[in-house]
Amino acid sequence: MATADIAPPSTARTAQTPFANEPFVDFSLAENNRAIEAALAKVESELGREYDMIVGGRRLKTAGKIRSVNPARPTQVVGIHQRAEAEHAEGAMQAALAAFPAWSRTPVAQRAALLFRAADLIRERKFEFCAWLTFEVGKNWGEADADVGETIDFLEFYGREALRLDQAKTPIQFPGERNQLRYIPLGVGAVIPPWNFPFAIMAGMTAASIVCGNTVVLKPSVDAPTVAALYMGVLEEAGLPSGVVNLCPGEGPDFGSAIVEHPQTRFIAFTGSKAVGLEIHERAARTQPGQIFIKRTILEMGGKDSIIVDADCDLDAAVEGVVASAFGFNGQKCSACSRAIVDASIYDVFCDRLQARVKAIQTGDPVKNVYTGPVISEKAYKKVLNYIEIGKTEGRVLNGGHAVETSEGGYYIAPTVIADVAPTARIALEEIFGPVLAVIKSQGFDQALSIANNTEYGLTGSIYSNSRERLDRASEEFHVGNLYLNRKSTGAMVGAHPFGGFNMSGTDSKAGGPDYLLLFTQAKSVGERLGGAPAPDPQADHMGM
Repeated sequence: MATADIAPPSTARTAQTPFANEPFVDFSLAENNRAIEAALAKVESELGREYDMIVGGRRLKTAGKIRSVNPARPTQVVGIHQRAEAEHAEGAMQAALAAFPAWSRTPVAQRAALLFRAADLIRERKFEFCAWLTFEVGKNWGEADADVGETIDFLEFYGREALRLDQAKTPIQFPGERNQLRYIPLGVGAVIPPWNFPFAIMAGMTAASIVCGNTVVLKPSVDAPTVAALYMGVLEEAGLPSGVVNLCPGEGPDFGSAIVEHPQTRFIAFTGSKAVGLEIHERAARTQPGQIFIKRTILEMGGKDSIIVDADCDLDAAVEGVVASAFGFNGQKCSACSRAIVDASIYDVFCDRLQARVKAIQTGDPVKNVYTGPVISEKAYKKVLNYIEIGKTEGRVLNGGHAVETSEGGYYIAPTVIADVAPTARIALEEIFGPVLAVIKSQGFDQALSIANNTEYGLTGSIYSNSRERLDRASEEFHVGNLYLNRKSTGAMVGAHPFGGFNMSGTDSKAGGPDYLLLFTQAKSVGERLGGAPAPDPQADHMGM
């Protein structure tokens, strides 16, 4: 099979090229303010366009449409997209299968070069992509920049990791043999990303899939399909061959279920709710007629994350960390702090300082770079407000507790803090995914750890303490996939904080870490007897295999 012809990146990278995280944009500088404002104006002039479904390189239109709207102004249409239904699943699968032989045999260096070229293109258009995120999902400038930066990081990091994996060797060379260890692609995968990091997570799961030689059916979130369509354009500009990624926006379970259950879907990479993740896992586990492999699921399913505030901590730092973790992007992060577990000896003063700090938060249109903006949709808006009403019966409201009305009809909810919450209350155990923080009093460090571990999730957590002993205990006993000591629970950095959780938070996939690409490959051992070497003794097989 012929390999794909991919343009080289503008700057060559190798497995040994050091990786560094993309720098954050300093929006206190006038030139950066001008740049983002110009990008916002440009993007606003392009809102409402229609985007095609892309299958095997062909542009398709469907009778049904998906309308992505600005959550800050729901009457403003961001993009119109085709609606993939169950009947489109077979065509997408066949396109991905047709592209797989050539792509899987394309040298890893060429596949990595595509990722590096895409990273260069996104870096050149960083402010424009930030603006799209602001309009489509309501991110303020800093949150949008972090999303775009993480996208670039994933492309750069996974490209290097693929090159490193391609150089894998067996631990030893057996005498008289040439031994190889190769990591080969799995096949066709379904990539089903979330709306809250619609660029970074969507691009990261897709990039990890294709750099390993797999082909993909990409079903972006119904709340953020425009960003996915723009990313598809970047991949095509970078030289992506037809059929390697097939863009199929869908609404509801029909298309997604058809792809998950297809007998030739080799893996499913999903980020989203626990309920949907478990359903995908269950469907993938059922062997279909004609299926000749066990499907692999790579799942990240949310959390109910805690910050322990110890008696001897830096209280001001703890307040800032809790507020940033709880209300950054309106609490719409699976890593967001939704529970502050505070030692009884400092509980009252912590609540007072927390209340004052949250009171200072401004809520408004993210285009104006206000700290908290809208939640993503009317459905989310109603869900969060319902949980707030539940919370009012389970604790004492310190801040918020209500919607914020605007003339544009945006889905705004005031940052809400509810104190005196029992560890077993509903708002202390159930994932809300919005700007709602429960404050729980603990009687000592042992109880604080017990409360932190009392949910079915295990994604992120933090502890603020000046006690080395307690920090070390938390490192051992705080059962989460990403634990942070004396810093906030959000903001995992690619390479530094491999990301993924325990228990019902998922399969501990560790995105942005050195093990992640192993999930998208299968290891093949090749042993070749060298000429003149004696034949191995069949009685000496240590493993009996």
